[in-house]
Amino acid sequence: MRSVAMAAGLFAGIVAASSANARPLTPAEQRYWGYSAEVPLCADPAALDNIRSRFARREADYWKSGLEIVTYDRVRETGERTTGLDYIPRRYCQARAIFNDGKARQVTYWIGEGIGFAGHDWGIEWCVIGLDRNYAQAPACKTARP
Repeated sequence: MRSVAMAAGLFAGIVAASSANARPLTPAEQRYWGYSAEVPLCADPAALDNIRSRFARREADYWKSGLEIVTYDRVRETGERTTGLDYIPRRYCQARAIFNDGKARQVTYWIGEGIGFAGHDWGIEWCVIGLDRNYAQAPACKTARP
């Protein structure tokens, strides 16, 4: 009986110590240099144009494929701030892109606040499933999804 009481006391002490050392969950908007949490919507034309132009440049410069995104449809949000309120505000999205070769491919992307040029504005990370030739977001663009 005494060993059960000691074990319970030890467990309570460990729980108290671990919660005291836990990282504080301060929402990103309440930091010293806080975020606004205003991230463009998935269908924002500027975000989709950013992907279109960067994809065309990458394909022309590195892969010499001539592939370009012609249009998008089925744009939808797959998550918002899914990593937690204390991380950089991000909106996760996916869309179907129609390419100049007539094929449709899924594009997964996330838009994050403060990851644009020199940490200002918003930025975007994206991946086209089936065209991640250097496996930067492998497997199947998994790292661009929530």
